[in-house]
Amino acid sequence: MSLILFAFVVRVRDGLPLSASTDFEHNRELQERKQQLRTISKALACFPDRGTVKGSELNIYFVSSEGVSYMTVCHCSLPVAKAFCFLEDLRWEFTACFNSTVVALANRPYPFLEFDSTIQKLKQQYNQSGGPALEVTLAEVQEDLRIHPAQVIHLEDMELNGIANGHMEQGAGTGQNVRLEPVTAPGILSLVLNIMCASLNIIRGVHLIEYTFQDDRDGVWNVVAFLLAFVCCVFQCHLYLFHSSLKKHKSLTLLSVIVLCNLYLLGLRNVWQLIFHISVASLSTLLINTRKLQDRTGDCGV
Repeated sequence: MSLILFAFVVRVRDGLPLSASTDFEHNRELQERKQQLRTISKALACFPDRGTVKGSELNIYFVSSEGVSYMTVCHCSLPVAKAFCFLEDLRWEFTACFNSTVVALANRPYPFLEFDSTIQKLKQQYNQSGGPALEVTLAEVQEDLRIHPAQVIHLEDMELNGIANGHMEQGAGTGQNVRLEPVTAPGILSLVLNIMCASLNIIRGVHLIEYTFQDDRDGVWNVVAFLLAFVCCVFQCHLYLFHSSLKKHKSLTLLSVIVLCNLYLLGLRNVWQLIFHISVASLSTLLINTRKLQDRTGDCGV
């Protein structure tokens, strides 16, 4: 069984793919890990020089040095030190072939296709022998990892900001982008209904403000409930249109607040109005959490 399944070399500043191995395995988790590699490659400047992403059976490891990141997908049974040995050997081979000027001037994906064969040979060496030939190198990497352990990266914590049509916000010099899945008809409907609910809440809240401060100061909490529900509706629209870290937690929190606000307003709204507002909020929450990132096409099958 192959322990090193895939290797990927990218430019740190913009995630431009420089070279990659050819894999012949197409299990579902491998495809997910390769998708995550592309996501990570677009935000390498935000990560430490060495990191790990844990999976159920496959892990991602990466090392960045001198503007280039070396990334791999390995079976979880492969010792971490051997995975980073592989990346160090890959770094050594790449820097021996290409200098930093050539890397900096690259302007199209996969400009170093000839390096793919070197990656394949290195993968084969590790998969057949189980690790590097020099145990001294392995011992050095183990000691370095003991002193400076690789940071474990949680992809759900990544800040991925987009614009209304689903594009990710690009950093300086970035030549790639990521899209959210296209807005669907139910998504448009939920946005319209959310805007309607927000409008009803702000209108009722503003209307109560004058009455509350003139005649009924005890009703101030009704005003707060209307305005808080308005804010939550607006944020639900924002979460649907823009990608955000911890999206699931944020959307469930907004739904909980909207439900509580509407229950508090039971005396000012009838049951059917409450059902309408809570149903719209629930639909929005569902659509927020089912709209996924869609990587751009044209990554040459990696």
